[in-house]
Amino acid sequence: MKNKNKEKKVPEPIGPYSQSILIEKFLLISGQIPNQIDSKKIPEDISQQTKIILKKIKIILKKSNFDIKDIIKINIYITNIKEINKVNKIYKSFFTKNFVTNFPTRSCVEVSALPQNSKIEIEAMAYKK
Repeated sequence: MKNKNKEKKVPEPIGPYSQSILIEKFLLISGQIPNQIDSKKIPEDISQQTKIILKKIKIILKKSNFDIKDIIKINIYITNIKEINKVNKIYKSFFTKNFVTNFPTRSCVEVSALPQNSKIEIEAMAYKK
């Protein structure tokens, strides 16, 4: 097991956990919220939050020599399931713009609250052949 918690373009975890861990051919990426290095402010709009999180996941993947097409599982935690269509629009665009034709498996769960008043948190698992 190799701790990959070194990506400087993504904020440090806000708790006692690793940003990502590499286990053989698997990269496990902890849940990402829309906090940013260059701004302490989290946008109110869930579409913007989703874009920020997916960009952070892409940065973590690339740092570990993985690509978006290597993502095999996504877990989404959302504070208002009625906003899922907005998330789906950004999510679909993210994968299709990166030439992914087979979407990863996914779960989406409504939760009562998320860290730093985020509306969404996304975690990912990738596998490299």
